Amino acid sequence: MNNSTSQSNYNYSVITFILFWCGLVILCSMYVTLPLLTMFASTFDVTSNQATWIGSAFSLGYALGCLIYGPFSDKYGRKIFLMTSLIALTVVTTLIAFTDNFSALIVLRALQGIISAAFAPISFVYAAEMFPPHKRLTAVGFISSGLLMASIVGQVFTGIINPLFGWHAIFGLLGGIYLISSIVVILFVPKDTLPHSKESVLIKFKQMNQLFKHKQLFFLFIIMFMLLLSLVGMYTILGSYLTSPKWGLTSQQVLFVRAAGIIGMILSPFAGQFARKLGSGVVLRGGLALAIVGLIGLGFSQTLSLLIIASVIFVMGIAIVTPITVSLINQLAGSARGSAVAFSAFILFLGASTGPILALNLIKNGHFRLSFESIGLILLIGLGVSIFIKTKPGTVKEAKVRKIL
Repeated sequence: MNNSTSQSNYNYSVITFILFWCGLVILCSMYVTLPLLTMFASTFDVTSNQATWIGSAFSLGYALGCLIYGPFSDKYGRKIFLMTSLIALTVVTTLIAFTDNFSALIVLRALQGIISAAFAPISFVYAAEMFPPHKRLTAVGFISSGLLMASIVGQVFTGIINPLFGWHAIFGLLGGIYLISSIVVILFVPKDTLPHSKESVLIKFKQMNQLFKHKQLFFLFIIMFMLLLSLVGMYTILGSYLTSPKWGLTSQQVLFVRAAGIIGMILSPFAGQFARKLGSGVVLRGGLALAIVGLIGLGFSQTLSLLIIASVIFVMGIAIVTPITVSLINQLAGSARGSAVAFSAFILFLGASTGPILALNLIKNGHFRLSFESIGLILLIGLGVSIFIKTKPGTVKEAKVRKIL
């Protein structure tokens, strides 16, 4: 049976859901600690800035891990890394559940991030290679939706489990979820059948150094950095803002406000349809503009209902931009797409690790409105950069890209 025939027998809906689910639960580990920063500072007797490293260690580990797996997956295939990452993640996450030392917790969180990095960027490339052309952007949209939804689901998960069972139980339950997910991937995600790169891994790593020479990719990397920086930064600021004297919300009420952001994620799987009708450039810039409007709204909202609507608008904009950006990088990188998507994930989660640090520095003096608008200014720069990205079909020839790479 030839490759095309065998691929026609794949249940792409099931594979898409599995990739969506795994991306969601894996990235939840990044965000489960966000609502616990004050508690960690008190429990371990450290400053709030030191406590942020429990989250930032994961993000930095994730970013560094992204640099590793792309070239190796180009050489050895995608599914092997999808499987082994989940198995290893099960072990490390379970260890965190039994950790009571601050330094050990940070080390394990960094290791957790490095291992987690194998799944998300490789799943994007897997979808680009294994799915028919008309299903690819939809699959990327669902995977992106899972990754973005994790920013809210992870925090809601913590809000439910921590009061009942404590923070150790959060990681114990996640370890069990990862074990089940690894079994599902082994059984139901087909092995990638496309020929693997004959180039050495070293050459693939050298290719990554050449990615910045492609101006279009460089502009996309700038936008990728801003996406999770703004998303994580916004939710870090929002948590402090809602518990400030102005609003005085309880942790449970803050939980419901965070959960409302899930509504904004529903557009992510449909980004491909918008792009086909309006063009990728229009959707990219429209999504960035929408996110900026949401941030401005967060700063100026005088009622809780308007604040929630503004947060949903912001998340909606980020949810539209992410799959479009990933898809454009996939298209432009040609045969080096594994390395390019992995590098873009490195940039993305470097932004995620920067987000809470930036946010805490912005709100030091209690100027929450200025903090929201400062992040909006960062996205405004991204909107300016997006003007220079050429998205008209055929404008950038893949042959030219391959020559550069």
